[in-house]
Amino acid sequence: MSTTDPFSAPFGTIFGDAMTVATVEDGVYTYGGAAQPLENFSLHPATHVFHYGSACFEGLKAHKQADGSIAIFRLDDHVERMLISIGKLQMPAPDAELVRTLMVDAVRANLAHTPDNPGSLYIRPTFIGTAPNIGAAASPSATGMLYVITSPVGDYFTGGVRPLTIYIETQNPRSTPQFGSVKSGANYVMALGPTLEAKRDHVADQVLFAPGNDITETGASNFFLCDSERVITRNLDDSFLHGVTRRSVLQIAKDLDLDVEERSVDLEELKAWSEHGEMFLSGTAAVIAPVGAVITQGDRIEVGGGEPGPTTLKLRQHLTDIQTGNSEDIHGWLTVVEP
Repeated sequence: MSTTDPFSAPFGTIFGDAMTVATVEDGVYTYGGAAQPLENFSLHPATHVFHYGSACFEGLKAHKQADGSIAIFRLDDHVERMLISIGKLQMPAPDAELVRTLMVDAVRANLAHTPDNPGSLYIRPTFIGTAPNIGAAASPSATGMLYVITSPVGDYFTGGVRPLTIYIETQNPRSTPQFGSVKSGANYVMALGPTLEAKRDHVADQVLFAPGNDITETGASNFFLCDSERVITRNLDDSFLHGVTRRSVLQIAKDLDLDVEERSVDLEELKAWSEHGEMFLSGTAAVIAPVGAVITQGDRIEVGGGEPGPTTLKLRQHLTDIQTGNSEDIHGWLTVVEP
């Protein structure tokens, strides 16, 4: 077992000892029925995923509960999204129960790696096309591999819960419009260049993509406006990720009697909102992260005095209380993993 501290190591750089693996050939998935030691894969240099991007993944977390058990947050929602992503790769999707089993077995095999709160065990199911075929640019891989690894993690953003600085990109989208709702590596690499430039030139934490001044998402999170009465976020389409944490935030907002608006938000509204309201990001890794400043068209605009807002912090507390079993799970979002 790794002795590295997940609260001091960079997010996602230490791993559990075991993983689960299933393979697919001719549409038939095969799983040995138990976790195996975490080890390197041996893949042919012509493997489809290396050349034609046949890969997708999920990200979800297991948390220590108030009673000492370990529970996965919104497992079935992530299984559902994984199946959709595999289908968009034009590969036969496995049964939902198999994907669910692979995730649960991986967590069970790595229960001892789950850190105390506010840490968690990050779960990374991944699907790749494995056929050794460099002539398959116009066809899906004939074989594939679905595997699940885990990573003990602390905060995604260095410094914990702090006001982030967001640079707004108005020219380029985060991803290709027809594939933006899929967690595919190609989507993230498209956002990498603008994000590194924003960090270098503007000391920004993330880039908020707003092509044509239409606010969508950052490179790793969905984006929200809020105040004491409402929560606003961009209505869903295929150009950006349909976040499970996003969905959770909207439900919690309704539970707290806040008005919920899913609609377009343009740059002018965002600027005006900064004078009186709050902004935050949401995602499995980020949880709920407050925004303290936005940089747009050369101007740095402070949001709500530059400090985390009360509604943002209230939403975050309610979410983390549910995830950790300190608040009643009225929506059935937790799946307890028995040893």
